[in-house]
Amino acid sequence: MQFPKEHWNKIRTTNIIERANKRLKRRIKVVEAFLSSESVLRLAVSILIDINEEYGLQNKYIRMEQY
Repeated sequence: MQFPKEHWNKIRTTNIIERANKRLKRRIKVVEAFLSSESVLRLAVSILIDINEEYGLQNKYIRMEQY
């Protein structure tokens, strides 16, 4: 409740997490067979890094500069 009211909906929801999980499932499903658990982990981490860069560079999900 300490955040501004316009941020409440974005903080409360898990849309970003759900979207990231869908992307991970979609990309991992394409590969189908992995040599080891480390290869799955490497792919997942690289996908999550890409998602993080997209949100960091393109979108400002919550604009804190005003406050």
